[in-house]
Amino acid sequence: MKKVLTIAGSDCSGGAGIQADIKTITAHNMYAMSAITALTAQNTTGVYGVLDSTPEFVGQQLDCIMTDIFPDSVKIGMVSSPEIIHKIVEKLEEYKPSNIVVDPVMISTSGSRLLSESAMDALISQLIPLATIITPNIHEAEALGGMEITTKEDMQVAAQKLSETYKGAILIKGGHLEDTADDLLYSNGELTWFPGERISNPNTHGTGCTLSSAIACNLAKGHDIKTSIKEAKQYITGAIEGGLDLGKGSGPLNHCYAIKN
Repeated sequence: MKKVLTIAGSDCSGGAGIQADIKTITAHNMYAMSAITALTAQNTTGVYGVLDSTPEFVGQQLDCIMTDIFPDSVKIGMVSSPEIIHKIVEKLEEYKPSNIVVDPVMISTSGSRLLSESAMDALISQLIPLATIITPNIHEAEALGGMEITTKEDMQVAAQKLSETYKGAILIKGGHLEDTADDLLYSNGELTWFPGERISNPNTHGTGCTLSSAIACNLAKGHDIKTSIKEAKQYITGAIEGGLDLGKGSGPLNHCYAIKN
């Protein structure tokens, strides 16, 4: 059985973060492990509190995982302090796992900044350079590239600009564009579009977490970057089309849509 590690924050309501990652990994018939960077008090209507793990405890979790059940891939999501980022980078450089997917959780769907300036600097300068692939949304790609993105052409310019700094693959998610939901991959000097249909479902809590975890699962299988993204997009499309309707706000996906009762 392939083993996938998620390093991220906990969502007590189960729709995003560690919980979404574990559901996604399990739905891919893989063994899920987690290092929790923060506890959050949140639900479908918003985030109401955050309690960070200490960097030392994050390091302890990673030591326990890496020295016993070594992962075939690693997904990294919410990392809210520069000290935690430093510790994760230290452990990644010590143990050298492959297939590292970084979902740079910097800016929310609504455009709100989720990281302090110092944490963002550490993410950009230390963690992202270790990634096999990063998966920013439009707002995050704007912050990383220092430019506005409103069209597919802008996405291409941003991807090429980011490639001058980051040597890994770059997947810019187009879900926030007005007229399309296409995603753009830049890898080894090549641009590849992944068409995405807009699905009539307001319940999209945890889509970024789910997509990055699904990519990590497919990389763990030994698929290349393009195949991993294609398969991950098919999974998340099915999870959104699953039509789960829970909570009073933007509800979670149906991660188990393919599992028959």
